[in-house]
Amino acid sequence: MAKKQFKTESKRLLDLMINSIYTNREIFLRELVSNASDALDKRYYLSLTSEDKKVKKKDLKITIETNKDLRTLTIKDSGIGMSKDELEKNLGTIARSGSLEFKKELDKASKNIDIIGQFGVGFYSAFMVSKRVEVISKSINESQGNIWASSGEDGYTISDFDVEDYGTTITLYLKDDTTDENYSEYLDSYKIESLIKKYSDYVRYPIQMMVTTSKLKEGSEDEYEDVEELKTLNSMIPLWKKNKKKITQEEYNEFYKSTFNDWENPLKEIHYSVEGNLSYTALLYIPSNAPYNFYNSDFEAGLRLYSSGVFIMDKANDLIPDYFKFIKGIIDSDDLSLNISREILQQDRQVKLLATSIEKKIKSYLEDIIKNDRESYETLFDNFGLNLKYGIYQDFGAHVDILKDLLLFKSSKEDKYVTLKEYLERKPEDQKYIYYVTGNTIEDIKKSPQMEKLLDKEIEVLYFIDDVDEFAINIMRTYDDIEFKSVNKGDFDLESEEEKKEKEEKTKENQSLLNSMKEALSDKVQDVRVSSRLVVNPVCLVSDEGLSIEMEKVLSQSVNSAGMKANKILEINPNHKIFETLQNIQNSNPELIKEYADVLYDQALLIEGLQIENPVDYGNKVIDLMIKANQ
Repeated sequence: MAKKQFKTESKRLLDLMINSIYTNREIFLRELVSNASDALDKRYYLSLTSEDKKVKKKDLKITIETNKDLRTLTIKDSGIGMSKDELEKNLGTIARSGSLEFKKELDKASKNIDIIGQFGVGFYSAFMVSKRVEVISKSINESQGNIWASSGEDGYTISDFDVEDYGTTITLYLKDDTTDENYSEYLDSYKIESLIKKYSDYVRYPIQMMVTTSKLKEGSEDEYEDVEELKTLNSMIPLWKKNKKKITQEEYNEFYKSTFNDWENPLKEIHYSVEGNLSYTALLYIPSNAPYNFYNSDFEAGLRLYSSGVFIMDKANDLIPDYFKFIKGIIDSDDLSLNISREILQQDRQVKLLATSIEKKIKSYLEDIIKNDRESYETLFDNFGLNLKYGIYQDFGAHVDILKDLLLFKSSKEDKYVTLKEYLERKPEDQKYIYYVTGNTIEDIKKSPQMEKLLDKEIEVLYFIDDVDEFAINIMRTYDDIEFKSVNKGDFDLESEEEKKEKEEKTKENQSLLNSMKEALSDKVQDVRVSSRLVVNPVCLVSDEGLSIEMEKVLSQSVNSAGMKANKILEINPNHKIFETLQNIQNSNPELIKEYADVLYDQALLIEGLQIENPVDYGNKVIDLMIKANQ
């Protein structure tokens, strides 16, 4: 029997595929099972279209056998089989697949059968674990069987072989174990069963294996015997392929918990199918709580990717944007190759279309539950809202239009969540801005001196308590052409004409005092002003345009941003008794203005939650001023 050689390019491809394309060797079983399923599809199709090729659906199956003595693993199918020419054509030339041609013909005739093995390279993954591979096959169109055999790159042989049943039997002679590699594990029925569950659980034909179990002997209380029984390893019908109306909530929940290792039921599931230029089915889940490491760098996002029910990869993060990384789930597309790698995933045009479609669906679903199940959405936002805000800030605001209507903020109106759209809908017509205030907690914000005038005028203010909030809003700049305005910044613009005039007069009358305080604090503040925002408190600090005081706090925690400071403005309440005291001191004892200015500035820093430069000096000045007040 003459040995035939692979073509030079095929030898190179074989070496490249074994050593580079398939980095996870255990997928060889997935590839061979997929090819077997493909062959069963072809035979079933012929059964439907040819009177002389009828076969019972129950006879279409895949069986797996192991032989520990011979170190063989055998995968057998009752599919269409291959003739000698087809063995030569499909197995003798790498990347040549009869399935691809069959798919083209099938597309012309019927849409009811899926073909999962459209490329021939998958078969050669068997050589990752095998020192020799034998393929015995008998075509449905011929009476003679054949055997194809190869030990890898040195070539292959094809010869006649008598076989009774139609179909294909692939026998792998496993490599010997080494100190680094354990090939014997593929002779373990438990290992095979786990790989089928992982990669091929939803192949539509039964995958069966003879499994030995220990059972109590009949009539005995303590004696056991080994019993062999044929076990079906796969479930065959994926949950996501079932009619949604026939799936119970319990089934959705149990599938989620068992598949994604969560002990809690999901908050929501999104189950849908898309047909068109790119067809796929999705079963996506929103977890009830954020994983413990969700905001850590080691968190792995991504969806499970299947091709016609065959597992391709886990954590396919190119299918879902980072701001939706909390979504878990499965994507099953009939239009993707089994051999797609993570590298190809990043460049494949169909994958990019798929990712865009998934993103739109998630956004639409989230907007829907904001309207129709607000409580669930607020739970989601408590867990994952920070991630959506980071999405606004990422990529220089490229995702603002996608995410802006998914944001929630607590506000001064009942301390409840509000969307930006809802804020505008209840905003008075003459209100020019969307007002927000920054702080560590809502409790701190409520005590903030800057809030006094807004609360007095019953103007709704958004509470920004996450570090990223102000950064995100600065990226957005506006919502529906309405600007955001910080309560913590200098230009307040809330006064009536009468109030503006009164402020101007007070400023003019006390310009000398304000100048003296500004000079005393020249290395600390940009300006000292009469305040229009204070009602009760004596002073407050605000920032000019640019870096805010809250941003300064955040950036101060970063080594790379050390020294970045906000341009601070000290505002004084003209209606507070301290202002009258300052006026008197300016007239009678102006040299004390510096001490008062320093104390008031430090007091304003403390109110803002900022550190004062010299706490001891501040304490001594307060004591000195108290003593002087009684002299």
